[in-house]
Amino acid sequence: MSRTLALIRSSHPEPGAAVTVAMTLLAIGAGHRGWRIAGILLTVAATQLAVGWVNDWLDASRDRRAGRRDKPVASGAISARAVGFAGLAATLAVPLLALPFGWLPAALITLATLVALLYDWPLKSTVFSVVPYLVAFGLLPAFVVTALPGHPAPPLWLVTATALLGAGAHFANVLPDLDDDAATGVRGLPHRLGAAGAAVAAAILLLGATLTLVLGPAGPPSWAGWAAAVTAVVVLPLGWYAGRRAGGGRAGMFRAVLVVALIDVLLLVTSGRVV
Repeated sequence: MSRTLALIRSSHPEPGAAVTVAMTLLAIGAGHRGWRIAGILLTVAATQLAVGWVNDWLDASRDRRAGRRDKPVASGAISARAVGFAGLAATLAVPLLALPFGWLPAALITLATLVALLYDWPLKSTVFSVVPYLVAFGLLPAFVVTALPGHPAPPLWLVTATALLGAGAHFANVLPDLDDDAATGVRGLPHRLGAAGAAVAAAILLLGATLTLVLGPAGPPSWAGWAAAVTAVVVLPLGWYAGRRAGGGRAGMFRAVLVVALIDVLLLVTSGRVV
Protein backbone atom coordinates (compact mmCIF):
# COMPACT_ATOMS: atom_id res chain seq x y z
CA MET A 1 0.00 0.00 0.00
CA SER A 2 1.38 3.42 -0.98
CA ARG A 3 1.74 6.12 1.64
CA THR A 4 -0.86 8.24 -0.15
CA LEU A 5 -3.43 5.46 -0.09
CA ALA A 6 -2.57 4.69 3.53
CA LEU A 7 -3.10 8.36 4.45
CA ILE A 8 -6.47 8.38 2.70
CA ARG A 9 -7.57 5.20 4.47
CA SER A 10 -6.49 6.65 7.81
CA SER A 11 -8.95 9.52 7.35
CA HIS A 12 -12.02 7.24 7.61
CA PRO A 13 -12.97 8.19 4.03
CA GLU A 14 -16.42 6.56 3.79
CA PRO A 15 -18.25 8.44 6.58
CA GLY A 16 -16.25 11.58 5.86
CA ALA A 17 -17.25 11.53 2.20
CA ALA A 18 -20.88 10.90 3.12
CA VAL A 19 -21.01 13.92 5.43
CA THR A 20 -19.21 16.11 2.88
CA VAL A 21 -21.53 15.15 0.03
CA ALA A 22 -24.64 15.63 2.20
CA MET A 23 -23.59 19.13 3.30
CA THR A 24 -22.61 20.08 -0.26
CA LEU A 25 -26.00 19.00 -1.58
CA LEU A 26 -27.66 20.90 1.26
CA ALA A 27 -25.63 23.97 0.25
CA ILE A 28 -26.89 23.69 -3.32
CA GLY A 29 -30.47 23.36 -2.10
CA ALA A 30 -30.00 26.34 0.23
CA GLY A 31 -28.99 28.57 -2.66
CA HIS A 32 -25.19 28.52 -2.80
CA ARG A 33 -23.77 28.90 -6.29
CA GLY A 34 -20.39 29.05 -8.02
CA TRP A 35 -17.31 29.27 -5.85
CA ARG A 36 -19.42 29.01 -2.71
CA ILE A 37 -20.32 25.38 -3.43
CA ALA A 38 -16.66 24.47 -3.87
CA GLY A 39 -15.83 26.37 -0.69
CA ILE A 40 -18.45 24.51 1.33
CA LEU A 41 -17.23 21.17 -0.04
CA LEU A 42 -13.58 21.86 0.77
CA THR A 43 -14.30 23.26 4.23
CA VAL A 44 -16.54 20.38 5.31
CA ALA A 45 -14.07 17.89 3.79
CA ALA A 46 -11.30 19.45 5.89
CA THR A 47 -13.34 18.95 9.07
CA GLN A 48 -13.85 15.28 8.25
CA LEU A 49 -10.20 14.72 7.38
CA ALA A 50 -9.12 16.39 10.62
CA VAL A 51 -11.36 14.23 12.79
CA GLY A 52 -10.44 11.00 10.98
CA TRP A 53 -6.69 11.55 11.03
CA VAL A 54 -6.58 12.70 14.64
CA ASN A 55 -8.65 9.65 15.60
CA ASP A 56 -6.18 7.23 14.02
CA TRP A 57 -3.23 9.13 15.46
CA LEU A 58 -4.63 8.92 18.99
CA ASP A 59 -5.71 5.28 18.60
CA ALA A 60 -2.42 4.07 17.09
CA SER A 61 -1.19 2.22 20.20
CA ARG A 62 -4.62 0.73 20.95
CA ASP A 63 -5.05 -0.44 17.36
CA ARG A 64 -1.63 -2.11 17.39
CA ARG A 65 -2.45 -3.97 20.61
CA ALA A 66 -5.76 -5.09 19.13
CA GLY A 67 -4.07 -6.31 15.95
CA ARG A 68 -6.15 -4.04 13.71
CA ARG A 69 -4.55 -4.87 10.37
CA ASP A 70 -7.26 -2.82 8.63
CA LYS A 71 -5.78 0.31 10.19
CA PRO A 72 -2.86 1.71 8.13
CA VAL A 73 -0.98 3.00 11.17
CA ALA A 74 -1.37 -0.26 13.09
CA SER A 75 -0.28 -2.28 10.07
CA GLY A 76 2.82 -0.14 9.55
CA ALA A 77 1.71 1.24 6.17
CA ILE A 78 2.20 4.79 7.47
CA SER A 79 3.59 6.32 10.64
CA ALA A 80 1.44 7.77 13.40
CA ARG A 81 3.57 10.92 13.16
CA ALA A 82 2.59 11.47 9.51
CA VAL A 83 -1.10 10.94 10.26
CA GLY A 84 -0.90 13.27 13.26
CA PHE A 85 0.69 16.05 11.18
CA ALA A 86 -1.98 15.56 8.52
CA GLY A 87 -4.68 15.91 11.17
CA LEU A 88 -3.11 19.12 12.48
CA ALA A 89 -2.85 20.56 8.96
CA ALA A 90 -6.48 19.75 8.18
CA THR A 91 -7.61 21.29 11.48
CA LEU A 92 -5.75 24.53 10.78
CA ALA A 93 -7.11 24.59 7.22
CA VAL A 94 -10.76 24.67 8.38
CA PRO A 95 -10.97 28.34 9.48
CA LEU A 96 -8.80 29.46 6.55
CA LEU A 97 -11.10 27.77 4.03
CA ALA A 98 -14.18 29.19 5.76
CA LEU A 99 -12.98 32.80 6.10
CA PRO A 100 -14.19 33.89 2.62
CA PHE A 101 -17.75 33.28 3.85
CA GLY A 102 -17.35 35.66 6.79
CA TRP A 103 -16.30 35.51 10.42
CA LEU A 104 -19.55 33.99 11.72
CA PRO A 105 -19.58 30.94 9.40
CA ALA A 106 -15.84 30.51 10.00
CA ALA A 107 -16.38 30.58 13.76
CA LEU A 108 -19.24 28.05 13.56
CA ILE A 109 -17.37 25.50 11.44
CA THR A 110 -14.20 25.91 13.52
CA LEU A 111 -16.22 25.29 16.68
CA ALA A 112 -17.82 22.23 15.04
CA THR A 113 -14.35 20.86 14.27
CA LEU A 114 -13.01 21.45 17.76
CA VAL A 115 -16.08 19.85 19.36
CA ALA A 116 -15.77 16.86 17.03
CA LEU A 117 -12.11 16.49 18.02
CA LEU A 118 -13.22 16.28 21.65
CA TYR A 119 -14.79 12.95 20.73
CA ASP A 120 -11.39 11.63 19.67
CA TRP A 121 -10.08 12.80 23.05
CA PRO A 122 -11.15 12.78 25.83
CA LEU A 123 -14.88 11.94 25.43
CA LYS A 124 -14.72 8.77 23.30
CA SER A 125 -14.62 6.46 26.31
CA THR A 126 -16.97 8.42 28.56
CA VAL A 127 -20.70 8.67 29.13
CA PHE A 128 -20.56 11.98 27.21
CA SER A 129 -19.39 10.38 23.95
CA VAL A 130 -22.61 11.38 22.17
CA VAL A 131 -22.24 15.10 22.95
CA PRO A 132 -19.71 15.90 20.18
CA TYR A 133 -22.01 14.24 17.64
CA LEU A 134 -25.02 16.26 18.78
CA VAL A 135 -23.17 19.57 18.77
CA ALA A 136 -20.90 19.15 15.74
CA PHE A 137 -23.58 17.76 13.45
CA GLY A 138 -25.95 20.52 14.52
CA LEU A 139 -23.35 23.15 13.70
CA LEU A 140 -22.64 21.84 10.17
CA PRO A 141 -25.92 23.04 8.58
CA ALA A 142 -25.66 26.22 10.67
CA PHE A 143 -22.36 26.89 8.87
CA VAL A 144 -23.92 26.13 5.48
CA VAL A 145 -26.85 28.51 6.02
CA THR A 146 -24.95 31.37 7.65
CA ALA A 147 -22.40 31.18 4.81
CA LEU A 148 -25.10 32.47 2.44
CA PRO A 149 -24.97 36.18 1.51
CA GLY A 150 -26.44 38.20 4.35
CA HIS A 151 -25.66 35.45 6.87
CA PRO A 152 -29.25 34.34 7.56
CA ALA A 153 -29.99 32.44 10.74
CA PRO A 154 -30.37 28.67 10.30
CA PRO A 155 -33.85 27.30 11.01
CA LEU A 156 -34.13 25.49 14.33
CA TRP A 157 -35.70 22.40 12.75
CA LEU A 158 -32.68 21.94 10.47
CA VAL A 159 -30.14 22.20 13.30
CA THR A 160 -32.22 19.89 15.50
CA ALA A 161 -32.67 17.28 12.77
CA THR A 162 -28.96 17.08 11.93
CA ALA A 163 -28.03 16.96 15.61
CA LEU A 164 -30.39 14.00 16.10
CA LEU A 165 -29.07 12.38 12.92
CA GLY A 166 -25.49 12.70 14.13
CA ALA A 167 -26.31 11.30 17.57
CA GLY A 168 -28.25 8.41 16.04
CA ALA A 169 -25.34 7.68 13.73
CA HIS A 170 -23.03 7.48 16.76
CA PHE A 171 -25.14 4.76 18.38
CA ALA A 172 -25.67 2.91 15.10
CA ASN A 173 -22.00 3.07 14.12
CA VAL A 174 -20.79 1.19 17.19
CA LEU A 175 -23.19 -1.76 16.88
CA PRO A 176 -20.92 -3.90 14.65
CA ASP A 177 -17.83 -3.04 16.74
CA LEU A 178 -19.03 -3.43 20.32
CA ASP A 179 -16.94 -6.54 20.96
CA ASP A 180 -13.75 -5.09 19.43
CA ASP A 181 -14.22 -1.84 21.32
CA ALA A 182 -14.72 -3.70 24.60
CA ALA A 183 -11.46 -5.55 24.01
CA THR A 184 -9.57 -2.29 23.54
CA GLY A 185 -11.14 -0.45 26.47
CA VAL A 186 -13.53 1.88 24.64
CA ARG A 187 -16.47 2.60 26.97
CA GLY A 188 -18.59 5.34 25.42
CA LEU A 189 -22.28 5.80 26.13
CA PRO A 190 -23.41 3.18 23.53
CA HIS A 191 -21.09 0.60 25.07
CA ARG A 192 -22.48 1.27 28.53
CA LEU A 193 -26.02 0.80 27.23
CA GLY A 194 -25.13 -2.49 25.54
CA ALA A 195 -26.16 -3.74 22.11
CA ALA A 196 -29.90 -3.62 22.79
CA GLY A 197 -29.80 -0.20 24.45
CA ALA A 198 -27.61 1.29 21.74
CA ALA A 199 -29.92 -0.05 19.03
CA VAL A 200 -32.98 1.43 20.74
CA ALA A 201 -31.24 4.78 21.23
CA ALA A 202 -30.19 4.85 17.56
CA ALA A 203 -33.74 4.04 16.46
CA ILE A 204 -35.32 6.75 18.64
CA LEU A 205 -32.83 9.43 17.61
CA LEU A 206 -33.05 8.65 13.90
CA LEU A 207 -36.83 8.49 14.00
CA GLY A 208 -36.79 11.86 15.77
CA ALA A 209 -34.61 13.23 12.97
CA THR A 210 -37.04 11.85 10.38
CA LEU A 211 -40.08 13.45 11.99
CA THR A 212 -38.25 16.75 12.46
CA LEU A 213 -37.27 16.84 8.78
CA VAL A 214 -40.85 16.00 7.73
CA LEU A 215 -42.73 18.31 10.11
CA GLY A 216 -40.18 21.09 10.64
CA PRO A 217 -40.22 23.03 7.35
CA ALA A 218 -42.95 25.63 6.79
CA GLY A 219 -46.10 24.40 5.11
CA PRO A 220 -47.78 21.01 5.13
CA PRO A 221 -45.55 17.94 4.75
CA SER A 222 -45.31 16.48 1.26
CA TRP A 223 -46.54 13.02 0.37
CA ALA A 224 -42.91 11.98 -0.02
CA GLY A 225 -42.24 13.22 3.50
CA TRP A 226 -45.13 11.26 4.95
CA ALA A 227 -44.02 8.18 3.02
CA ALA A 228 -40.52 8.55 4.46
CA ALA A 229 -41.89 8.89 7.99
CA VAL A 230 -44.12 5.82 7.62
CA THR A 231 -41.23 3.83 6.16
CA ALA A 232 -39.02 4.74 9.10
CA VAL A 233 -41.72 3.76 11.61
CA VAL A 234 -42.21 0.39 9.88
CA VAL A 235 -38.57 -0.48 9.16
CA LEU A 236 -37.30 -0.19 12.73
CA PRO A 237 -39.59 -2.82 14.36
CA LEU A 238 -39.15 -5.06 11.32
CA GLY A 239 -35.38 -4.89 11.78
CA TRP A 240 -35.71 -5.81 15.44
CA TYR A 241 -38.07 -8.69 14.64
CA ALA A 242 -35.86 -10.01 11.83
CA GLY A 243 -32.87 -9.95 14.15
CA ARG A 244 -34.76 -11.86 16.82
CA ARG A 245 -35.87 -14.49 14.32
CA ALA A 246 -32.27 -14.90 13.14
CA GLY A 247 -31.08 -15.49 16.69
CA GLY A 248 -29.75 -12.04 17.53
CA GLY A 249 -31.10 -8.52 17.29
CA ARG A 250 -27.87 -6.65 16.59
CA ALA A 251 -27.46 -7.28 12.83
CA GLY A 252 -31.13 -6.78 12.03
CA MET A 253 -31.37 -3.53 13.96
CA PHE A 254 -28.10 -2.29 12.50
CA ARG A 255 -29.46 -2.72 8.96
CA ALA A 256 -32.76 -1.09 9.97
CA VAL A 257 -31.15 1.98 11.47
CA LEU A 258 -28.92 2.30 8.40
CA VAL A 259 -32.05 2.40 6.23
CA VAL A 260 -33.60 5.09 8.44
CA ALA A 261 -30.33 7.05 8.44
CA LEU A 262 -30.34 6.94 4.63
CA ILE A 263 -33.94 8.18 4.62
CA ASP A 264 -32.93 11.05 6.89
CA VAL A 265 -30.03 12.04 4.65
CA LEU A 266 -32.28 11.99 1.58
CA LEU A 267 -34.86 14.14 3.39
CA LEU A 268 -32.08 16.51 4.44
CA VAL A 269 -30.60 17.05 0.98
CA THR A 270 -34.02 17.32 -0.70
CA SER A 271 -35.50 19.70 1.88
CA GLY A 272 -35.24 22.57 -0.59
CA ARG A 273 -34.51 26.14 0.38
CA VAL A 274 -34.06 26.49 4.13
CA VAL A 275 -34.16 30.30 4.36
